[in-house]
Amino acid sequence: MDKDMQEVLKKAEVLVEALPYIQRFNRKIIVVKYGGSAMSNPELQRSVITDVTLLKLVGFKPIIVHGGGKAISSWVSKVGKEAEFVNGLRVTDAETMEIAEMVLSRVNKQLVTMVEELGVKAIGISGKDSGLLHVTRKLSDGKDIGYVGEVDKVAPKILYDLLDNDYLPIVAPVGLDDNFDTYNINADDAACAVAKAVGADKLAFLTDIEGVYKDIKDPNSFISRLTCSEADALIAGGNIGGGMLPKLGNCTDAVRGGVNRVHILDGRIPHCLLLEIFTNRGIGTMFMRDDDELAE
Repeated sequence: MDKDMQEVLKKAEVLVEALPYIQRFNRKIIVVKYGGSAMSNPELQRSVITDVTLLKLVGFKPIIVHGGGKAISSWVSKVGKEAEFVNGLRVTDAETMEIAEMVLSRVNKQLVTMVEELGVKAIGISGKDSGLLHVTRKLSDGKDIGYVGEVDKVAPKILYDLLDNDYLPIVAPVGLDDNFDTYNINADDAACAVAKAVGADKLAFLTDIEGVYKDIKDPNSFISRLTCSEADALIAGGNIGGGMLPKLGNCTDAVRGGVNRVHILDGRIPHCLLLEIFTNRGIGTMFMRDDDELAE
């Protein structure tokens, strides 16, 4: 058998391996939280958007919820302000909120353009559109950090309408409170809220880490599957710290809120989304219910 034929057969094997997953998740909603280095690297950005577009074309119903933290910090510094964070949350005064909304809108339309270039219809919205994300002011350890919102209500009809009309929705994490003031929302929080509200089958967080480690200093302690109770035990045991703590909280909250599976993936790996969803091995950490029988 010549080399070219071997390559063709390998591709065929990949397609056959993917088939059961394509069948299982056909017409199912998957929410992808897009952020981290994969947003600032043009090649990785193209890889992620290609992956999500492929999911759409093979029958999934993807929704992208994106961040924009690095770009916001860059523009904040351009106007002579210094980015300030409290417990990982951006301190957001009125001027910073205006900058954040401008930057997130720009990022949103860039992503829409990339999807459209690949032949899929996309519409970019924010949490302000059709009352999608209603918020209250979020405090950090009791401290007021400005226009940072805690999602307390989601009105998913606009997302259902877009999905039913064959659009790929791309959501910027901005919301309104009772007074119609604009708030910046942590993109992880927004993705979790959206996934629960639309009854997503999967929620995938694209991050700058491989997944969850029992001991971050020990590469052999990587955890590929976690139940909610096991995640709670890790947190209670003091094994998890820093930025991973709120992310684990979002993962378990989403599963307990009805999302079937939640994944933490390293967005720096090209096509990480496809590798996790369409292969038997997977590459990240998957969260599931305590009573899950691992049907996959």
